[in-house]
Amino acid sequence: MADHGSRIKNDDAYEALRDKGYSTHKAAAIANAQANPDMHPSEKGGHAKAYEEWTKDELHDRAKELGVEGRSRMTKAELIGALRTG
Repeated sequence: MADHGSRIKNDDAYEALRDKGYSTHKAAAIANAQANPDMHPSEKGGHAKAYEEWTKDELHDRAKELGVEGRSRMTKAELIGALRTG
């Protein structure tokens, strides 16, 4: 097994995920989460409300965080579509 330095907290899990075809980024995120006792990567994800329940301003702010181009001219429905297709 290779030692991935301090960036990878669980080398065995990282290698197993890479062998399954996970990207380096995804494998590192999962392996590091598994090594953190406060995180539970096998449990279902967050509990955010559906985009349809967000305000247009909230959607615009999220689109800005993700670098969605043309967001200022988008309708609420267009913002939702852009965020979902990412």
